[in-house]
Amino acid sequence: MLLCAPLSIEDQVVQAMPDASPTKWHLAHTTWFFEAFVLAGAPFDPSYAYLFNSYYETLGSRIARDRRGSLTRPSLERVHAYRAEIDRRIAHALAEGVLDREARTRLELGLHHEQQHQELILTDLEYTLGTQPLAPAYREDLARSAPGEPAALRWRRFEGGVVEIGAPPTGFAFDNERPRHAVIVTPYELATRPICNADVLAFITAGGYRDPTLWLSDGWQLVQREDWTAPLYWDGRGACYELAGMRAIDPAETACHLSYYEADAIARWRGARLPTEAEWEHAAAQLDPTRGNFADDDRLQPSRADAHGDSLAQMFGDVWEWTSSSYAPYPGFRPLDGALGEYNGKFMSGQQVLRGGSCFTPRGHVRASYRNFFPPAARWQMTGVRLARDA
Repeated sequence: MLLCAPLSIEDQVVQAMPDASPTKWHLAHTTWFFEAFVLAGAPFDPSYAYLFNSYYETLGSRIARDRRGSLTRPSLERVHAYRAEIDRRIAHALAEGVLDREARTRLELGLHHEQQHQELILTDLEYTLGTQPLAPAYREDLARSAPGEPAALRWRRFEGGVVEIGAPPTGFAFDNERPRHAVIVTPYELATRPICNADVLAFITAGGYRDPTLWLSDGWQLVQREDWTAPLYWDGRGACYELAGMRAIDPAETACHLSYYEADAIARWRGARLPTEAEWEHAAAQLDPTRGNFADDDRLQPSRADAHGDSLAQMFGDVWEWTSSSYAPYPGFRPLDGALGEYNGKFMSGQQVLRGGSCFTPRGHVRASYRNFFPPAARWQMTGVRLARDA
């Protein structure tokens, strides 16, 4: 609700593309999740199961994803009333101790699901506002440092070996993070920082978007079909859109809104590659996942690409980092029981794994084992690049 406070009603009902849902829908869907999976009793409104179910086939039919923006009713005021009522029911159930162990487990999952949609509100909103002719700011008071020079990109070596990845058996994690298992990682190096805008500008100047030898076949077809010449939101005149409005591109700022195809092409141009998710998690395992530029920092834009010596900087926060790993089940993966088994497992096709969270992610939501995933063409997410190479 706080994220939505700066918005007009009109801002919250637009669906600018099929993958970006209206803010009003996010508010209602996250409310429906608690009602459907945690609470018992009569629904607030029986029609909401059709309107606000996202992809749970076992819970019945639902409105098509690309038609969520066609919903003028219920009104935003009615959606706010829905949230208030379900919040009241959840608070009452907790106070009275009527939620059994399974319901409490689903409540915890619902809280993490809510955090995912807080991030989606920001990413979807950036696309909604950033593709409008007026390019209006979401908020004009967001902080940004003065433009400067990026830190030098250095390399950190890791010996690898037989290492364990995945979430431990206790504590919260999504089902796709388990089971913890052993993998073989050969010696590798990671860049000490993610790539910055200066690195992307150099790629553009070198003709990277016009060189088919740098691109995967599907990516090159997409570059030609959609006439990509720069990251999403760059205007070709030295400025880019962010939630604070149009601003001059800062060469030192961490590069964002790059697809997997662009990430792979830039890595190839640099004589490097993208890390595997096992390499990324192995390198990040001893780092504090709460230290970084997250949504809580009220910046809502990646910070300056920074590094000190050979220590790894910005592994958490700022930008989700593409890996070369296809999103697939771990050995021994078991989805959750019932309808919640559809939460992650059925998307394990045609997606790439990303790691680390972004400046739109709530602090405390990610960990070294956290596996995000998106199609390789996706650019509207806060996605960036960390280079890797064989040691």
